[in-house]
Amino acid sequence: MQFQYHIFVPYRVCPIGAHVDHQHGLVTGFAINKGVDLWFTPSTDGKVHLESRSFKGDVDFDVRQASQVKQGHWGDYARGAKYALRKRFVLKVGITGVIQGSLPVGGLSSSAAVLVAYVMALAKANDIELRPMEIIKIASEAETEYIGLSNGILDHACVVLGKKDELLFLDCGSNDYRLMSRNPKMPNFEIGVFFSGLTRSLISSDYNLRVYECKTAAWNILAYQDQPLKTFEKTFLRDIPKTSFEKTRDKMPERFVRRAEHFYSEYRRVRQGVTAWESGNLKLFGRLAFESCESSIHNYECGSPELIAIYEIMRSLPGVYGGRFSGAGFKGACIALVDSSQKEKIKEELTKEYLKRFPEYENTFEVHFVQTDDGARFIEE
Repeated sequence: MQFQYHIFVPYRVCPIGAHVDHQHGLVTGFAINKGVDLWFTPSTDGKVHLESRSFKGDVDFDVRQASQVKQGHWGDYARGAKYALRKRFVLKVGITGVIQGSLPVGGLSSSAAVLVAYVMALAKANDIELRPMEIIKIASEAETEYIGLSNGILDHACVVLGKKDELLFLDCGSNDYRLMSRNPKMPNFEIGVFFSGLTRSLISSDYNLRVYECKTAAWNILAYQDQPLKTFEKTFLRDIPKTSFEKTRDKMPERFVRRAEHFYSEYRRVRQGVTAWESGNLKLFGRLAFESCESSIHNYECGSPELIAIYEIMRSLPGVYGGRFSGAGFKGACIALVDSSQKEKIKEELTKEYLKRFPEYENTFEVHFVQTDDGARFIEE
């Protein structure tokens, strides 16, 4: 079937700035040249019919009707996009389309990519013009309010705002951002994506629990400092000076100390990473990504045995500048900045050593190398 429009939305990687967007922290990210393709044609009867080349089953609903309860199906993301758009606009035109992802699910924010694709498609069908930040906010609301994941805007911002050979530096508190060009002094690199073979769902992981723990840490600091408390939804570590944390850390339960320590140390690492990127110091930038992963393991306490194994192996390999868990860091994948000239050796060694430890993933472990790319866009056929 011929479709009228084609949207490509890239996946993303976040080298430094892990697990802090939901606390209004600072983050960095790249859009990459693998992602989600959505081909569609507007349907004037208001009906949405979607098929997937990655998942089984079709999706059918009407954009003119309020979103129903989630069905635990890949179609929930399209319904979520409709839900968030209907809060702002009247939708009358649906779409008929096919969607396809180009890499395994897990760690690259495929959920943000599909949400952005559906938001852009339904907006196009209904003659709604959206600025980039509006797309980001609408897709984010769809994920937090309809899908039920308590994340920030990092993922959606990366896949919308990303530019080839540029690093996105985003303040998740103010939504201010900069795109920083690659320094000509910087050596060539590619991004390795190492899929553990173990798939994951953020809703069924401890992702939301970690968000609540960060907010509880913030509440602890405020309470011990005899400061007024805000509602849970409006409480963020970003609003609390690190000096207040240092004054109260000895009184707080250790679990909440570790969560706050990760936030404040990651804030510092992002600042250092931006300076390293701008000066072309890829070795320092990579080392900070490794340090981010160490904090994710020991302070944020995420990472399955499989992901930790990949991290430990890749850290020992020549040609790997740095890397960490990608995404929520419970299953999924690891990412690394690698020397392009050594990527085949890295793939060979990493695969051999990982499968020694986890032979059960021989048929599902995958290694891919990708490059930075531009953000979400319509493709001229």
